[in-house]
Parts: sequence; C-alpha cells; structure tokens
Amino acid sequence: MSKDFIREIVDRDLAAKLHEGRVRTRFPPEPNGYLHIGHAKSICLNYGIAVERQGECNLRFDDTNPIREDEEYVQAIQADVRWLFAEGVKEQAFYASDYFERFYEFAVEMINRRLAFVCDQTAQEFADGRGTPTSPGTESPWRERPPDENLALFARMRAGEFPEGAKTLRARIDMASPNIHLRDPALYRIRQAVHHRTGDAWKIYPTYDFAHCLSDALEGITHSLCTLEFAVHRPLYDWILEHLPLPRPLPRQYEFARLNLSYTVLSKRKLNRLVAEKKVAGWDDPRMPTISGLRRRGVTPEAIRDFCVEIGVTRYDGLTDVALLEHCIRRDLNLRALRAMAVLRPLRVVIENWDEAETGELEAINNPEDDSAGVRTVPFSRELYLEQTDFMEDPPRKFFRLRPGGEVRLRYAFIMKCQEVEKDEAGQIRLLRCTIDPESRRGGATAGRRVKGTIHWVSAEHAIKAEIRLWDRLFSVPEPEKAGEGRDFLDCLNPESREVLHDSRLEPSLAEAVPGTAYQFERVGYFCRDERDSRPGAPVFNRTVSLRAPFDPRKSKK
Repeated sequence: MSKDFIREIVDRDLAAKLHEGRVRTRFPPEPNGYLHIGHAKSICLNYGIAVERQGECNLRFDDTNPIREDEEYVQAIQADVRWLFAEGVKEQAFYASDYFERFYEFAVEMINRRLAFVCDQTAQEFADGRGTPTSPGTESPWRERPPDENLALFARMRAGEFPEGAKTLRARIDMASPNIHLRDPALYRIRQAVHHRTGDAWKIYPTYDFAHCLSDALEGITHSLCTLEFAVHRPLYDWILEHLPLPRPLPRQYEFARLNLSYTVLSKRKLNRLVAEKKVAGWDDPRMPTISGLRRRGVTPEAIRDFCVEIGVTRYDGLTDVALLEHCIRRDLNLRALRAMAVLRPLRVVIENWDEAETGELEAINNPEDDSAGVRTVPFSRELYLEQTDFMEDPPRKFFRLRPGGEVRLRYAFIMKCQEVEKDEAGQIRLLRCTIDPESRRGGATAGRRVKGTIHWVSAEHAIKAEIRLWDRLFSVPEPEKAGEGRDFLDCLNPESREVLHDSRLEPSLAEAVPGTAYQFERVGYFCRDERDSRPGAPVFNRTVSLRAPFDPRKSKK
C-alpha cells in the first residue's frame, strides 16, 4: 500500500531522529456532541500512524468551553474510539482541563513579556477592530497597558470579579498581519459556567488556539494532525509555542482534507439540530452518520477502517460518494455475516402433498465465504411463508419467481409448483396452494432438474415474528448542506429513510441472534439485532445495508 503524504512526513522525521525517533499523535475531540464518520477518518489516521510505527496516540478532550460540554459526550466518545480502534488506545484519557493551571501560568508569562494584554473591548468592538482580509485591523485602546496592570486585571478575571464579555486576554502580535488570526487574537474569555470536570473553580477559560498548541507541547506530541480549516491557525500555533519556554523540538501541525460525504451532513451543529428537533431518534439513530449510529445499524469497525483506507489522505477537499462507504460495508459483511432466511412481507403457502412423516429438517450453509462457519438445520413444514414480491399472478416476461402453474426451487429444499391462488372477499391474495417434487431435494431422483428461479422461505410453524427496520439515506439530495437559497438542510430530509415492518417472519435460529453479530438475510440484505429496542420474544432487526448496490462506486462513469 502506498503511503500518504502525512505518513511520508512522519517517516522522514523518524529517519532524521527528530523527537529522538519517536512518534506521538493525538485525537482531540470537543465533548460537545457525538463522534461521526468524519472523526473516524482522523481517528484512523492518528491511531493508525502511532500503531504502525510503534508510537503512541493520546485521546485528549478539548474541554475548554463549559457552556456546550457534557460528561455524556465524554463517555460516548471514549466508547466510540475504543470500539473503532481498540488497538493502541491507552486506558488513560487526557483533558485540556488537566492543564488549566499551567495555561494560566503561561498566560502570566506572556503578560510579563508584553506578549499579551487585558482588553476591555466588547465582542462587537473586538470583531470590528480586526479589520478584513484586505484591510488592517485597529489596535485596541488597551493594547499598551503596562504588565503590572494587566497582571492585576487578569487575576481579578480569574477571581470572577467581572461579568462575561467585560474583558478578554489578547495576544499582542500584529494588527496589520494579512492573517486575521494573528491580529491580537483572544487567549482567554470570561465564562460564568460550571465545568463538567472542574466545577466552578474557574471563571476564565482558554480559547482553542491557546489551549490546543500548549496541550500538544505538554504531552510531547510530535505530529499534530488537523483538518484543512486549521491551516490558517498554524501560524498562531507556532507563534505561541515559539514565544514560551517549552522543550524543543516543538510539535508541528500538519493539515489534511476533512471527509465530506454525499447524502450526509457532518456539521456537529446540524447533527445537534437533527437530534434537538427530533428529526431522528437520538445521536445513535441508525440513519445518523455518528459512530454510535453506524454501530447500532450493524456496521463493523473493520468496515469503517477499510473505508478510511479507501478514501485516503490528501490535501484537497472533495465530496466522497456515500456509495463507497456502503460498498466497504457490504464487502466486509459478505465475509463475516452468518446467513439466515427471513421473510419481510409474508405470503402464506400451503403445500398440499407434504408428507408429515417426512423429516422436517433441512441443512443450510452458514456462510459460503467461510468454511469454518459450518452448517445449520432449518425446519420445513406443510405451511410456509414466502415474500409477497416473489409471486405475481400476471408477471412480465422475465419474471423467474413463482406464478400460477409455475415452478421455483425453494432455497436448500424442493422444487415447488403453484397450483391455486386463494383470495379474500376484497380480492387480496390470502394464500397459495402448492405442491412439491419430493425427489427434487439433494440426493433425490430429480435433484438435478432445473428451474430458473430460487427463492427463500420460512416454516410458518417454526417462524419467529419480528419487527424489521429498513433504513435508507437520511437526505434525498447529494449535498444537503448546499440546499440552495431559501432552503434549510432539513428541507432535504428523505421521507423514506425509515420503514418499519411489524409482521416479518424469521427462521428460528435468529431467536438466539446476538446484538453486534452480522446476519445476511438471504436475497434481502444485511441485518443486525437492535440491542436497545429488542425484547424477549419480540426481536427488532436493523437493516445495515441492502444486498447489492446499483453500481460499483470504484468504477468511473462512462
């Protein structure tokens, strides 16, 4: 496998014995929401590089904004990271809040060196004074405050003497810089809020730009990997570290393209709206692109990691077709999923010539891709359920399933012929009366007789009733975040993204289905048992993905 440009940089630094020949990366989520498939790309990159090169990767929570953070998110993120990339994930988690006292000391150091000052401008004055990309900013009236006065005010900010918005601590850099992020950026803001770890001990909180680079330095991070939107922040990252007494060599930041996925939104703010406005049933709704949603839907960590390898690591933004993710999921599940038969929309069939004295157990293959999976027995009886779509009274020319007077082979069983169609008073099909060729089963005299169609079935006597949830793409357009003028992204929701079937019938082996185990319902799709909503005697199954894609996403369109 060819190396991406990030791995080439890491290997170059290793060869040069930079950082004493060690690698330490980090994954720094904000605990203000659940992780999604976009974060999975970063997790796989950061942990992957560390594991491949016998290094370390720190899971560090960037918990510097108590207004939006919650312990619920901390626990969910830890569970997601360990599920996705168990190899190389250390038991210890790191927190920016662990370094609040050190951050404060660094801020004091910057004040003493006349590199930072306390500013009394309001948020609007601050924004107006920064200027535009084509015009310089305006210096704050408080930029030349002497260090002693700044130190005293900063201490009072920490003590909680000022209301929110009254003052900020700003870096003293260059208000004429072409990079707006270097125009005396804020380093600390007053926040009158309770932190989920430190309680009300702090009244001031560092900004992301200040806390992130210092956390990297304190933890000995060698390669700080960020998405492209942080490229303009890198000069500030370097400036802060270079102006403080920190061990050398300093961490270096490198940027790569974030994941953009079709028919999906990955903005945490938009995902939060979906949950808050009850457009989905929580962060782990199987339609959500969150890691917890994908896990509940039945996607494996191996499939997600495979997808991240497929999309690669580049410097250029682009849109990845969600069909590629679905392809990776199918490829993975085809190898690991146990086979079973399930009838989603049942049509009752009576076999008129079934001999009750015959054994009612047939042998079925658990996974044709894995010989070690073995075989199972499937009960057969006089009454069966077929899929409604596998029968048509007046079918088109190339319909190779069951029709009046027609024959099909029942999967693992006999050739069956439809003799009669019974309807109710409303003219709806009530049941089919059929006959079988008893000798057409394996080993029988007519076992080699060929018919064009093979369909699946479930013994009515032994079937398990289940609820089946068919999930589809949450949005009906490829780029819902670009919905167009006057349209909100919620206007692009797919009304057919969720279909619930309450009367499906499953073969009895699925009574012991374990949550997290993948199943292929033959001829239907890949499914898993829903751990949250299943009850004894009332299982619920989620469709992970359909059996086939309409096209191979790896092939270019002609």
